[in-house]
Amino acid sequence: MLLRLPAPIRRSLKNTLKATNFWQENYTILREFKHFPLVAIAAIGFAMAAAFFEGFSFGFLLAFLQSLVSPDAPPFQTGVGWFDQWILGISESPTNRLYRVSALILTATWIRSVFNYLTQVYTELTQQKLVDRLRKQIFEQLQALSLSYFSKTHAGELLNTLTSEIGRLQAAFGLLSFIITRSLTLSVYIFLMFRLSWQLSIVSLALFTLLAVGLSNLMARIRTASTGVSTSNGRFTATAMEFINGIRTVQAFATQDFERQRFYKASGDVLEASMIATRSYALVRPLAEALATTVLIGMIILALTLFVTNGIMQTASLLTFLFILFRLVPALHEINGSRAAMGGFWGSLNNIRELLETDNKPYLQNGHRPFPGLRQSITFKSVDFGYDPQQFVLSHINLTIKQGEMTALVGASGAGKTTLVDLIPRFYDSTRGSILIDGADIREFQINSLRRRFAIVSQDTFIFNTNVRDNIAYGTEGATEDEIIEVARLANALEFIQEMPEGFETRLGDRGVRLSGGQRQRIAIARAILRNPEILILDEATSALDSISERLIQASLEKLAEGRTVIAIAHRLSTIIRADKVVVMEQGRVVEEGSYQELLDLRGKLWNYHQMQYELGDRAEPVAIAATTNPEQF
Repeated sequence: MLLRLPAPIRRSLKNTLKATNFWQENYTILREFKHFPLVAIAAIGFAMAAAFFEGFSFGFLLAFLQSLVSPDAPPFQTGVGWFDQWILGISESPTNRLYRVSALILTATWIRSVFNYLTQVYTELTQQKLVDRLRKQIFEQLQALSLSYFSKTHAGELLNTLTSEIGRLQAAFGLLSFIITRSLTLSVYIFLMFRLSWQLSIVSLALFTLLAVGLSNLMARIRTASTGVSTSNGRFTATAMEFINGIRTVQAFATQDFERQRFYKASGDVLEASMIATRSYALVRPLAEALATTVLIGMIILALTLFVTNGIMQTASLLTFLFILFRLVPALHEINGSRAAMGGFWGSLNNIRELLETDNKPYLQNGHRPFPGLRQSITFKSVDFGYDPQQFVLSHINLTIKQGEMTALVGASGAGKTTLVDLIPRFYDSTRGSILIDGADIREFQINSLRRRFAIVSQDTFIFNTNVRDNIAYGTEGATEDEIIEVARLANALEFIQEMPEGFETRLGDRGVRLSGGQRQRIAIARAILRNPEILILDEATSALDSISERLIQASLEKLAEGRTVIAIAHRLSTIIRADKVVVMEQGRVVEEGSYQELLDLRGKLWNYHQMQYELGDRAEPVAIAATTNPEQF
């Protein structure tokens, strides 16, 4: 539920929050409280009520001690007539007053306990709602970012921020909540102390202020050390993730010793950074406790020497003051300890804030109108592109891909084929130039509306850790059982699926670990067929298949391609021959384009490729252009 305050008040509060460095630095995170203000306000309100009744219990304690130590002395009074008369019962006998005050202490204690319980529940609810909001905000941020961000950022670091750092942030706000609630109680203690003796209270506060100032440098060291902890944790998660994802490669290359050294070093860095922070953090509590105890003993001696013996304070008032002081010192210890622990989470706070910031990250600007479908052609006009603006991967691309035709992109690895194809569904935007669909700039179309007309089968197929059915139907809502079975048959996947222990219900493991490379590819092809796309992108889609499976699937892909626009990245002549247009790329440029026969007649790059295939005696096997007899050409 969103609490809406008047606009001038909201603006005033917003400016106030941004006025200090802390609020300004963490405004990206703290603004999420606006989504559940009533819960946060309730937590603070219950904490204030608990502190209020704790103050009442101490006031009743003073009346109790006075009735117990000096029953014949004038009874304790607050100055509020009706309260003194009807609640404290000052007109009653000392014995009745003692019973009444005892009942009041018990009542105030039980009410305070109820409010403490509600404070704890609503504080935890506030923390959980904040963490939930931040997780969702990070997810939305990651979804909105361009792929270029992920190419420069390690997945392990992002995973560490989304899991470990969020957990540490929750712990940090738990400590912050504790500091706030204890500070409210502390303010009640201080108020009561001033009511009992302003002289002793001023001396106490002056000494404790000096103590807090003395600990401030230590807190700064803890915040600095916490940044090192977060950094080392991120690197450790990234190293562990690489090891787990690449375990097959590690074992295949027998590099266990090398990976052991990397893992041990990353773990050792976490240990070292954690101990640096721990040494600073561990010093806070004992140092604060020793100094506070010294102050407390000094206060007792001072009070007895100067105040009680000279009749400035009654014994009951001194006992109550000291009792409050004894309660105040542990509260100060807890606050100082929590402040020190919060400093240890400073690095996590910085990482989350940095990930949520929007002014230093690449975004794709969404278009303003739905994509109506391809009617004529996709045209590249003087397109340049670079992942780094200073170094282009594609240069001066002028190309037309006609609707309903198959365009084959041919070139050596690193020639820019996949990068060019990635610009069409707007995984990236061109650095210079423009891409037009039926004469309209591609950036005018809504991104998801555009991408829903595509299906992509790449050489690096991603399989989700769910069952076969869900993997095939991924991205296609409402697919029926018959449709899923039919596309599996067309992709030559039905036979091996039915041989699995649970058929279409078989879980495929993380990244499809239970499937061979060819089986993963056929699942991806079935997924593309089910999507029934207008534009089909094949990035060496049959590269992981044996020759028999390839021939079976080629027939399915030919049927799928009928009436559709197909863009195929291929090294196999069997794919290139069927294309309406062949585009040969080299070092990010289009060097040849035309039909297969036209390019053969030119006796250029494609002709060399053709000759090499026939010299090897197999028209269907993949051969990279980079392996031509003249390496300077490719």
